[in-house]
Amino acid sequence: MSAPSDSFDTAQVPEPKVSEREARQVAEAAREQGWRKPSFAKELFLGRFRLDLIHPHPAPPAEDVRRGEAFLATLREFCETRIDGAQIEREARIPDEVVDGLKELGAFGMKIDRKYGGLGLTQVYYNKALALVGMANASIGALLSAHQSIGVPQPLKMFGTQEQKDAFLPRLARTDISAFLLTEPDVGSDPARLATTAVRDGDDYVLDGVKLWTTNGVVADLLVVMARVPKSEGHKGGITAFVVEADSPGITVENRNAFMGLRGLENGVTRFHQVRVPAGNRIGPEGAGLKIALTTLNTGRLSLPAMCVGAGKWCLKIAREWTAAREQWGKPVAHHEAVGEKISFIAATTFALEAVVDLASQMADEDRNDIRIEAALAKLYGSEMGWLMADELVQIRGGRGFETADSLAARGERAVPAEQVLRDMRINRIFEGSTEIMHLLIAREAVDAHLAVAGDIIDPDKTLSDKAKAGAQAGVFYARWLPKLVAGAGQLPNSYAEFHPKGHLDLSAHLRYVERTSRKLARSTFYAMSRWQGRMETKQGFLGRIVDIGAELFAMSAACVRAEMLRTQGEHGREAYQLADVFCRQSRIRVEELFTRLWSNTDDVDRKVVNGVLAGTYTWLEDGVIDPSGDGPWIADATPGPSERDNVRRPIR
Repeated sequence: MSAPSDSFDTAQVPEPKVSEREARQVAEAAREQGWRKPSFAKELFLGRFRLDLIHPHPAPPAEDVRRGEAFLATLREFCETRIDGAQIEREARIPDEVVDGLKELGAFGMKIDRKYGGLGLTQVYYNKALALVGMANASIGALLSAHQSIGVPQPLKMFGTQEQKDAFLPRLARTDISAFLLTEPDVGSDPARLATTAVRDGDDYVLDGVKLWTTNGVVADLLVVMARVPKSEGHKGGITAFVVEADSPGITVENRNAFMGLRGLENGVTRFHQVRVPAGNRIGPEGAGLKIALTTLNTGRLSLPAMCVGAGKWCLKIAREWTAAREQWGKPVAHHEAVGEKISFIAATTFALEAVVDLASQMADEDRNDIRIEAALAKLYGSEMGWLMADELVQIRGGRGFETADSLAARGERAVPAEQVLRDMRINRIFEGSTEIMHLLIAREAVDAHLAVAGDIIDPDKTLSDKAKAGAQAGVFYARWLPKLVAGAGQLPNSYAEFHPKGHLDLSAHLRYVERTSRKLARSTFYAMSRWQGRMETKQGFLGRIVDIGAELFAMSAACVRAEMLRTQGEHGREAYQLADVFCRQSRIRVEELFTRLWSNTDDVDRKVVNGVLAGTYTWLEDGVIDPSGDGPWIADATPGPSERDNVRRPIR
């Protein structure tokens, strides 16, 4: 695509070169600084088990339930009659008529207010809808999620002007598809190196740069683009968010990317060359782009574990049906312990994961709590456990689990796409923050209270006077906090007695374990901060295990609270208690292993081996390698300029 006639030279804007410290400062400036509302998970990491924040389980208003259930019924019929998941897998594309049908249902406006033509569903029912459609085909779930969870509607809803909402939300509710463009060929989780620029020119900004992995970018009508505004007189500058018309002159979709899973995903590479965007399309002030993105993701991340719940339910159904039909050594394979433990894991984990997602979603709808940690934990836990459940299903199915659905059908057996689900689920450990990044993000929030009172002590840029003042402040905080970590309700045998109703299993013991372990987790964190101080941020293995323990404790809490809710409602209470009990027993084993690995691990020797690998010490181990990789650079050239490739954008109208 040629450059627009009113070309504007932005070549003078240099690509940012940033140090590690500068990169951290950018990330720190983007996060929400304060805690205006209580947070169950934040308190959990501080050793305070605030069961009152989640129990009794919050409930949605009756009208929200009525409207949500009505839409789910309509959507289910559409999924069962209009979506052919096998066709999408074969053709690597969602048929246009399916997308048009979803538009007619209002599925693209599930989270958009009714006054703009949307359905105005709650977070709870939006997530239930994604779980449902994701079971029909995961690519469709990704399409709808990318459009509403991180695409244009959510940032406009939270940060847009009334004029922007009036102009764009009606389109996004019914006709237009949106995409979110942040990642670049050389920029992943380190946004400080963002190279795409937006230079002010009169009433416009001029965008130049290349964006990678633009989910929905191939078919999008509207884009939310993160670009760096250079600092200048009258302009604060910084990473800034813009709504951009996808058919603007100078925009070229240069490639539709293909992946191991989600074959119907319309994900591409998008080049901007002197693209003029009206200043009125800027979302929020200059420099607020990353904060907008992170705030949007606080609830947007819930869509991903919601689809993992759907996958878990499907895995359980297939595991139940298959292991009852398949016999070996005189009995159904389900009755062999090695297989049975996998079925139990899938059933218990699906129950717990649904408990986590529904609880966090209802908390988001009520807006009484700050759920930034809960949503991040749900994403982290859901993606990791969802992958494990899919992997266990493949193992249960044996050779049939490795065989494609088309191949199974061709030789006369049920076309069960277990291997496809495994491939589709794998990206969830990377999407919207990889597991490793989620560990660091959650760890930062978990220790926020400590850094607030003692951060200046370990900050090399602070003066001795500042450090002394911080030391005194920290002394007061820890004098009050540390004694409370010694004893608590978890040591009293009658605590949480309502979770041991007559005739049911005892869940109160698990909640007492959560309370005790929460205090142990807080003590471990404090000890580590005292030991490593400023080096704490480099101990990523330790921090990851701390977060994983917190995730298990959150899941145990949610599972118990959900079981009690179902019991009081008379809906499978006895069975729910059984699932919650077995999940907590499985979870406690994982927690104890993680605590052991906090202090007994190979982190130090691993680091030595890594240094040796990078120094070439072990290249002899690679002798004889046959590398099937092709030629080309590790990272594609993203130099700004006009596109030299055909535009593969494919709007659906």
